[in-house]
Amino acid sequence: MEDELYDEFGNYIGPEEEEDDDQEEEEDDLENAYRSGLPHGHDAEEDLMEEDKDDEGPSQAVILHEDKKYYPDAEQVYPEAETTVQDEDTQPLEQPIIAPVRTKSFDCVEKKTPVNPYSHVYLHQLSGNPALVRNICVAGHLHHGKTSLLDVLVRQTHNFGKLQEHEFERKWDGCEDLRYMDSRVDEQKRKITIKSLPISLLMPSSGGKSYALNFMDTPGHVNFIDEVAASVAIADGMLLVVDAVEGVMLNTERVIQLAAAQRIPICLVLNKIDRLVLELKLPPADAYFKLKHVIEEVNTIYTSFTGNNEEILSPHLGNVCFASSLQGYTFTLESYARLYADTYGGFPAKEFAKRLWGDFWYNEETRKFQRTPPATGAQRTFVQFLLEPLYKLMSQVVGEEPKELDMVLQELSLSVKRSHLQKSVKALLRSVMSAFFADNSGLVDMVVKSIPSPLEATGTKVETNYTGAFDTDFAKSIKRCSAEGPLAIHIVKLYHQPDCVGFNAYGRIISGTVSIGDKVKVLGEGYTLDDDEDMVETTVTDIWLHAGRYKIPIDQATAGMWVLIGGIDDSIIKTATVVHSEGPEDACIFRPLQHKTKSVVKLAIEPLNPSELPKMLDGLRKVNKTYPLLGTKVEESGEHLILGTGELYLDCVMHDLRFMYSEIEIKTADPSVSFCETVIETSSLKCFAETPNKKNKLTLIAEPLEKGLAEDIELGEILMTWDRKRQASFLQSKYDWDVLAARSVWAFGPDMNGPNVLVDDTLPSEVDKQMLATVKDSVVQGFQWGTSSLNHREGPLCDEPIRNVKFKILDASVDSSPVHRGSGQIIPTGRRVCYSAFLMASPRLMEPVFYVEIQAPADCLSAIYTVLARRRGHVVQDIPKAGSPLYTIKAYIPVMDSYGFETDLRTHTQGQAFCVQVFDHWAIVPGDPLDKSIVLKPLEPSPAPYLAREFMVKTRRRKGMSEDVSINKFFDDPMLLELARQDQDLASYF
Repeated sequence: MEDELYDEFGNYIGPEEEEDDDQEEEEDDLENAYRSGLPHGHDAEEDLMEEDKDDEGPSQAVILHEDKKYYPDAEQVYPEAETTVQDEDTQPLEQPIIAPVRTKSFDCVEKKTPVNPYSHVYLHQLSGNPALVRNICVAGHLHHGKTSLLDVLVRQTHNFGKLQEHEFERKWDGCEDLRYMDSRVDEQKRKITIKSLPISLLMPSSGGKSYALNFMDTPGHVNFIDEVAASVAIADGMLLVVDAVEGVMLNTERVIQLAAAQRIPICLVLNKIDRLVLELKLPPADAYFKLKHVIEEVNTIYTSFTGNNEEILSPHLGNVCFASSLQGYTFTLESYARLYADTYGGFPAKEFAKRLWGDFWYNEETRKFQRTPPATGAQRTFVQFLLEPLYKLMSQVVGEEPKELDMVLQELSLSVKRSHLQKSVKALLRSVMSAFFADNSGLVDMVVKSIPSPLEATGTKVETNYTGAFDTDFAKSIKRCSAEGPLAIHIVKLYHQPDCVGFNAYGRIISGTVSIGDKVKVLGEGYTLDDDEDMVETTVTDIWLHAGRYKIPIDQATAGMWVLIGGIDDSIIKTATVVHSEGPEDACIFRPLQHKTKSVVKLAIEPLNPSELPKMLDGLRKVNKTYPLLGTKVEESGEHLILGTGELYLDCVMHDLRFMYSEIEIKTADPSVSFCETVIETSSLKCFAETPNKKNKLTLIAEPLEKGLAEDIELGEILMTWDRKRQASFLQSKYDWDVLAARSVWAFGPDMNGPNVLVDDTLPSEVDKQMLATVKDSVVQGFQWGTSSLNHREGPLCDEPIRNVKFKILDASVDSSPVHRGSGQIIPTGRRVCYSAFLMASPRLMEPVFYVEIQAPADCLSAIYTVLARRRGHVVQDIPKAGSPLYTIKAYIPVMDSYGFETDLRTHTQGQAFCVQVFDHWAIVPGDPLDKSIVLKPLEPSPAPYLAREFMVKTRRRKGMSEDVSINKFFDDPMLLELARQDQDLASYF
């Protein structure tokens, strides 16, 4: 203790003084004051220092500047806020600290909802009554006027001027080139429709009764036929738009085929009839025959698909409408007859309309209609009462001075503003003709009469598209199209949200009612009652009625309506079926879209910056959702491929991928095509393979399928789900199969509807059928594995799908012990023996071929022939187009040689030729792909016999495979010995 009284140098310092409690409290207060950070003018430190000055003199304490706190901390100002300290800046330099708000302008949307003559609440309520709803797909060929026809209806139901909500006026000025249904910026720039878009309108009939009409505007280019397939799947009828001058074209036939497959009726709109007057300058009598010829063309094609030989479309039946979308009018025979009845009166318009088409003449002396001309040169009633007045009115507008025209219009009681009389002829024609026909009630009457309501059409729609059994309670309930029934929604389209991150699902409510907040199950295309993996439960967050460039939000939707649904898109790839979470357990899906063409144009892509690969993959996933027929694939070499229907299709896909969904730079390779592999002869000898345990043995041969059978299998004309008797009857009657083979079909492959057949051709006297039946599933699985290019790494020629091949099982030796005949033994053996039989049957490559339709003047025919000949194409028909100075040339061209064909064609014809191309069939590539004697010279075009070898070698190189087929992978050692023993030349051939 004494040591504590001295310091380290021995000086006496005495005992420590006991601190007073008051002093400790003062020091604590001072320390708290330091920490509290009060403003310097009033802090506790200065107060305490003043007290020290009074008591003990000035303080000697040193207070550092950084220890002083002049302002309160964020924790004191915002006591409930979370504060984090980031030691290292992880944000890249090229990214701003606060990123600017980016608005994507890929869509043309209404900033303010246009003024309508009806309220949106009334439209919603009317849509809830299925008897007053019509669901219509507007389809036709490219530039035949589908979008402009809907513009005519939009102008009748929308006002784009500055009017109050309670006012309405049909306004034409300022929207001549509206293209209202082309809601994408790139559609407006290209002047074509790329995506199908719906619009819900409320329109009155001639009797004043209002109907809720749901129209789906579809693309006319044949590359986008998949969009039409999606629209037809939920529509109850088709409004077929045909150019009165061009008539039936390539895509016209395709959309009629889609309508026939879905069993929906067609209404015909003969558009652009003003071209007969202003461009072709046809006399009225010739114009009648031109219109009649177009109607007969459509009828001929429609009956060829439906098998019904009766006249289906005719003006006197009320399902043909005449229109000029450029001049803004539509009319039917009945609506035109109503103009006469309103003007002169004294006769029923319907009876008059029945006599306005066909072989009817009006006898002015007897004032009666008759079937024979009353005098030489007399005109039919259609010409006399319809075409001649139209011709006269149009010639008056084109040829008269404004003053004389004004007098003529006053006589017709047409009110046209005087300022319009000073406009150009085109605008003046539009104003006068639209005023003459007033409204489009004739078109509405035709649609209401000829197209069934959802109440009448849902039963057919369910029978056509539902994949489940029709005798279940669920199937019977959804056929009734009742709002009280179980929920069933057929989703066919996905539309991106404004931020291009999420999607909204568009579809038709087949049955039941859906409301915001409902818990639903989304059943994908892979869902079955046995495998429910492709099923997700989610919640409906939004519901809209789609109205072109704007959406009408609603809280609830019922059966028969077309609706846009938010919150359910995550698990949907192409199509889906939506049911309530607590709905029936036996609900099945609606059939995925059935396409009449294939994606055969292939494009390899990769990001310019390899580190942005995840962004590209995310963009691929999104763009795959928006194009129904787009295919994506990853090769074993890591190459990413997209597959489309043509050059324009892939150009639009790449635009969306680059700018809308991934927002990165992407490199593309030269386009290529998909190939198939086939055989042209029967296997030269029986091919066998033993299982690895040497206990089982399979013997097969391969031979070509009958012509047309592969296409029938793909189109669903024959199914594996049929019973054996029905299958055998089909194969015997159409393809002359014998009874034994027809009843012994084991499988189609790949994917149960592929273009190859596996047949059990064994005899009971030679093979134990019961033992063979025990391994049937394994053999079928090996066959499925072998014919698809998606499930294995090496293929027989170049890792492409096998097509048009019939595999026959001739002999089988199966071990009696189940242990020795397991699937692990049989499946690889079945695949290997399929390949060996394939290679022994003169294998060949198949390439896709485009069908080309060209329109051009007669003086361009020689140039067209020359361009086609340079690209391995050939013309099959060239005929003059009736009633026009053009020729229609029909030809075939291999897809491999079609790239740049349209540009080449226009260059050689000075832009006078216009063509469209669509996949038609598969053709065998000339030459033997396994001929090793062929020497391929770089940078030189190969002659025709060398093409198959060139295509195979280059495809194998691109996929990272060896140049030649190695038979060791597909032949067992005993089989090789058998080959060497039977045919030495054949062994050296490989």
